[in-house]
Amino acid sequence: MPGNSFGQLFKITSFGESHGEALGVIIDGCPAGLPLETEDIQLELNRRRPGQNALTTARDEKDKIRILSGVFEGKTTGMPITINVMNENVRSKDYESIKNIFRPGHADFTYEKKYGHRDWRGGGRASARETLARVAAGAVAKKLLKFYCEVKITGYVRRIGKVEINSVDEDVIEKNPLRCPDISVLEAMTQEIKNAKNEHDSVGGIVEIITHNMPIGLGEPVFNKLSAELAKGIMSIPAVKGFEIGEGFSASKMLGSEHNLARSGGVLGGISDGEDLLLRFALKPVSSISKQQRVLTKDGEFQEISVQGRHDPCVCPRAVPIGEAMVALVLADHYLLNKNAKL
Repeated sequence: MPGNSFGQLFKITSFGESHGEALGVIIDGCPAGLPLETEDIQLELNRRRPGQNALTTARDEKDKIRILSGVFEGKTTGMPITINVMNENVRSKDYESIKNIFRPGHADFTYEKKYGHRDWRGGGRASARETLARVAAGAVAKKLLKFYCEVKITGYVRRIGKVEINSVDEDVIEKNPLRCPDISVLEAMTQEIKNAKNEHDSVGGIVEIITHNMPIGLGEPVFNKLSAELAKGIMSIPAVKGFEIGEGFSASKMLGSEHNLARSGGVLGGISDGEDLLLRFALKPVSSISKQQRVLTKDGEFQEISVQGRHDPCVCPRAVPIGEAMVALVLADHYLLNKNAKL
């Protein structure tokens, strides 16, 4: 079906369901000769994987990858790269009792009405577990960008609930479970999550991503502007409800003279200007909570339920590598498009 592929020259197609046999991704368009090892991809998946700490879902998937094609003797061959991950720690019985219920905030209702038949185990294709395919592909995109132009993509949690960072120290991001770049607010952020979890609830937040060593000229007029492509990629991530680049929504409160001196976010006229690319996205609170909620059934009736299963009380920390992956995929695609534009 349409909608499972992303990109033009560096194109990916993800496959698999949350509780199916496996998930994975096919990457087409990666140039030959790029050094690539299993560990390059595994390191990124380890950052996204569930069961990392007490503040994430208890689902314990190791997410061990297998590269099935497109790599030989440690280098890409120019052929499609297939990456596969087997599901191991599935508990579909957690969803048996609610298979005929449309959980609030989920895609259950829309998938049922659109397709007439859906995989109700853990959300099936609509589950955020699908994002492991993006992270795997994003790891390859990151390797390509680093190999050809030393691009460095760094994401971190900017806000959780009402607690926001005051500064950014990139050296501490991967040294704490929340991927918080400001140690002074780490405890307050942690407490926001714990408070929601203790109330059988969830909390949202904001992730920010900065990209250093950006090439000039990425992005295509008029409808394929770099900012537009980034917005599409980021907004396709489950639970994302808002996107902004540079000053973003704050620009609406500025005068033209002020905004002309402010950060553009690294994009002018839809094309990268060589400055650091700065963007952020807002994530809603997780919809799967054990607090009693009123839901609609397939029979058109309402009833009270408590959604069981293993869910993150806050997805922001695990969304960081997912956001980085989508940025990498967009940049890798436009890097190749820009190369073609100059032939």
